[in-house]
Amino acid sequence: MNKFKQLLSWILKIKWPIIVLGLTILLGIIGYLFILFGGRFVVDDKDFILPSTTTIVTKEGNTVAKLYDENRSPVKIDNIPDHVENAFLAIEDQRFYDHAGVDFTSVMRAIYRDIIAGGKVEGGSTITQQLAKNLFLNNDKTWMRKTKEVMASIYLERNFSKTQIIELYLNEIYFAHGLYGIGSATEFYFNKKVDDLTITEGAMLAALSKAPNTYSPVNNPEKAIERRNLVLQQMNKLNMIETEEMIQLQGKTLGLNQSVVKEKPWMDDYIDLVIKEAADELQLTLPELKRGGYQIVINLNEQAQEIAYQHLQNDSYFYGSTEGVQAAFVLVNKEQGEIEAILAGRDFSAGDINRALVPRQPGSVIKPLAVYGPAMMLDDYKPYTLLPDEKRTYNGNYTPTNFDDQYSGSVTMYDAIKQSKNAPAVWLLDQIGIDYSKSYLEKMSITLPDDGLSIALGGLEHGLTPVQLAEGYRSFIQDGEWTSANVIDKVYDRYGVELNKSSKQTKEVFSPQVAWNMVRMLESVITEGTGTSGDYDKALAGKTGTTQHPNATGHIKDAWFVGITPDYVTSLWMGYDQSDESQYLTKGSEAPTILTKSILKELSKQQPLSATFDQPENVEDLPEPVRLPKISDLQAEYELGGFSLVRGKLTWTATDRRIVYQIYKENDDGNDELIGEVDGQGDYTINRVNVFNSSTYYVVPYDPITKQQGARSNRAVLSF
Repeated sequence: MNKFKQLLSWILKIKWPIIVLGLTILLGIIGYLFILFGGRFVVDDKDFILPSTTTIVTKEGNTVAKLYDENRSPVKIDNIPDHVENAFLAIEDQRFYDHAGVDFTSVMRAIYRDIIAGGKVEGGSTITQQLAKNLFLNNDKTWMRKTKEVMASIYLERNFSKTQIIELYLNEIYFAHGLYGIGSATEFYFNKKVDDLTITEGAMLAALSKAPNTYSPVNNPEKAIERRNLVLQQMNKLNMIETEEMIQLQGKTLGLNQSVVKEKPWMDDYIDLVIKEAADELQLTLPELKRGGYQIVINLNEQAQEIAYQHLQNDSYFYGSTEGVQAAFVLVNKEQGEIEAILAGRDFSAGDINRALVPRQPGSVIKPLAVYGPAMMLDDYKPYTLLPDEKRTYNGNYTPTNFDDQYSGSVTMYDAIKQSKNAPAVWLLDQIGIDYSKSYLEKMSITLPDDGLSIALGGLEHGLTPVQLAEGYRSFIQDGEWTSANVIDKVYDRYGVELNKSSKQTKEVFSPQVAWNMVRMLESVITEGTGTSGDYDKALAGKTGTTQHPNATGHIKDAWFVGITPDYVTSLWMGYDQSDESQYLTKGSEAPTILTKSILKELSKQQPLSATFDQPENVEDLPEPVRLPKISDLQAEYELGGFSLVRGKLTWTATDRRIVYQIYKENDDGNDELIGEVDGQGDYTINRVNVFNSSTYYVVPYDPITKQQGARSNRAVLSF
């Protein structure tokens, strides 16, 4: 009985230590299992997708811009030379391929050296731990951070190969100067691809891993060389390079080869539209572009963009009552409707208003799109159809006037366009109907809320943008086909897969014949109409436009020129962002006309531009307009011959073989007699004459196309 009590007493004495020991072991096992398998709770799969730089390149492969939050160009491990990888392993984690994420040997060695040195001199983190910390714990400041780091490291080692881990690491780490990953660092420091890195270059990049800003070869070249040489020394110690080679490499310079980055302020305008188009066509937001690593191939013509920018900086082209006259310019190629150049303002920077997309009152540049083009699609109206040129009032309160308030009674469509007359345009819109006109505008993606005849003169509620006008006018040089203009050609994701953009819109608006007739008529605007200002000796057609200022009577608010060449369509607007009674243009459409011609002239020095328009095969050419002459040299005389032995002969100077010359004889009763007519020649024979009485004659030129008579000639008397 006493022995039982003694045993019980002994058990009671050791109970609590046993319990404590058991609990400790149990907690240890639980903690071990938590560390071993708890990494799943630390790791976020989204963090494995490293933010990557989106590059914007031309079709020729020139990089013109980059979009990023972290400037990173990911590279595959297969493209990283072994000696570059060895450099990082030598200085950061020489046992990388031997440990399971946490190198306890390195940890103990680091602790020992820290104790000997009396402070922290060596880190014990493996490459896997550094990667885990940078990917998942960058902002974690809790006391559990180191434990989480170990957990995440073990998770990485259990779920990824060593090759995948080192690839992630080399693409993730920071290399100073806003550079992330070895791809961007190589391009920045050496202006080459990772594949071409030498041993010393790889060693220098590895040297940056400990303290990028401290060892930057740009900021601290002496420290960079010292650290690089330490990396080479470590590589030699680990038999990665021979001693003689190490000594030779340590004697080399840093070998920096940084490309000079030329400031290109003219690119902001184009990139702004690229970003907008990426959002509209591919639903790619700017934040997504800055992290997604896309490659965007654009339709940019670098020379044209720079030339247009430089010209818009020249104050001599701009005329205003105060400073601050702005402009927007668009250049669209003929074949594909691609925007090769676009200026959103004279001093545009990212975040500013893109004036190329801002609707403005278009003035007379809308006439070919809204009036004359649609009218010629009807059988009743041709280029030489006569239109009333009279001051009329419509609907009781709308009285459009010509800019000079002068009217000729009637005018051909050809001349109405050339002289930019307002009265004929409004009359014609009234004849064809507003709904009919708007139906053609809608084919060109122009939707107007307006329902008045002022549409003919560009008096719109919201207006049109320079891009819309360039798109519309391109249909005239493209057989009547309208196409939506764009800046983006192709987009590839980070894996090189091309993304599908929205289909390019294309519509048949005008017939090829109507389109070609319009080109010919708009040529006359340049040669002898409102677009003669400026100097450009290649093929050019176009239309001018101005709008009246609503608050400054007699002054101009907007000035336009839309040009057509065999290669391009241009659209140029001038004006103020905000117009009030003190801000108005002091020169009208001649200013954008001169500027456009100057841009084209300079561009023609850089690339061939066509000297003539090529007539499409399926259309008839538009004949030059018939100009009825004022005949002042009519003469009359007798000559021998004919049935009566004597006959009369009238002669005058004939200027155009298309003109019909009508010959009249004056009668005493005032009813002059049409005695004959000749086509295109300057003589007429009167077979029956009375030699005993004198007769008086005159000639009237007649245009058979317009059915219009000219003025009477001088009078010629036939007598002995």
